[in-house]
This record gives sequence, structure tokens and C-alpha cells, in this order.
Amino acid sequence: MIEMQVASIRMGLMSTQRVVILKEKDGDRHLPIWIGISEAESIMIGIQGGEMPRPLTHDLLRSVIDCLGSRVESIIVTALRNDTFFANINLVVDGKSIQIDARPSDAIALAVRVEVPIFVDDAVLDTAGIVLSAKEGQEAADLSEDELRKLAPFKDIIDTLNLDDLEKS
Repeated sequence: MIEMQVASIRMGLMSTQRVVILKEKDGDRHLPIWIGISEAESIMIGIQGGEMPRPLTHDLLRSVIDCLGSRVESIIVTALRNDTFFANINLVVDGKSIQIDARPSDAIALAVRVEVPIFVDDAVLDTAGIVLSAKEGQEAADLSEDELRKLAPFKDIIDTLNLDDLEKS
């Protein structure tokens, strides 16, 4: 498993879809995951520490976990099957570790709220991860043909990435 962090959330140029970009904490690979609009907003609110007048779904989930005396230990993006990512929320309940199946977007929204590590299974990152590099202040990507093929669905998003922002976060 590889520890990741939320690098950015972007919007497609030709759609209303959002993509969350995870970045290796101690590396150069990025993992783009398409997510819904409300999940993107919830992740951003969680990152910014914003409070809403009424709890959002991910705030409610955090409250339920807390009220039951449990805690979130980490989240893991566990698999990629048929272009769909899968994740687990790892909880400690009565001293026992349990895993709850979740969409990555929901798991990430919860993780940023409770400030726990985000991990990606090695095989997932090997399959869908990409390496971006900045050259002389310009956005550039050094990609193999295989990486370009994997990246095709995310081309609009990647073309608009501001790598200077990634270095600052």
C-alpha cells in the first residue's frame, strides 16, 4: 500500500464531472479518480475545514462513527475493475479492525474530515497511476505509450493541471 494525499480537484472542460487527483506522499505518481459534483464539494469543504449550518452526509457519517465509540483508522483505494475504483474505510470498533466497502469519493471525503491516511493498493497505482513532471515552469508530462492510453479518459483534466499548485500543497 502506498500513502497518498489529495493534490487537487478539477473539473472537466467538456463536462460537469469532477476528478480528484491523489498524489503519492513520498513519490511522483498521481491517481486521477472521477467523482460526483457533491462529493467533490464535500472533499473541498473537508480540506478547508469548513462548517455547514447542517451536517453533510460525510459529517453525519463522522458523527455516527464517533457516537458509536469507533474511529476511522485509514481508507484504502483497493481495486480498479471495469474502470471503476473500489475503496474500504478501515474502522476500529470495540478494539477490532473492520473494513467497510465504500466509493473512493465518499472514503476520501470522510478521510479529510477525520484526518486519517489515504492509501492506494500497489496494483491500482501501477495500473492507473501517472507521473507528471514540470520543466522550466511549464506544464509537461513525460508519459509512455501505456501511460498515455491509461490517461486518455482524463486528458481534459490533465491538460489543465497547474503543477505549481501541486508543489505548494
